[in-house]
Amino acid sequence: MKLILTLALCAFGLAACNTVAGVGEDLTEGARSVQNML
Repeated sequence: MKLILTLALCAFGLAACNTVAGVGEDLTEGARSVQNML
């Protein structure tokens, strides 16, 4: 379940922005939110 959620967050992050820097920021934010959930 956690893996699916992580992949969904990553996919959403990639879809939400079009720049490499933006992708990095979104992935970092997604990782932080998953870490907080754990």
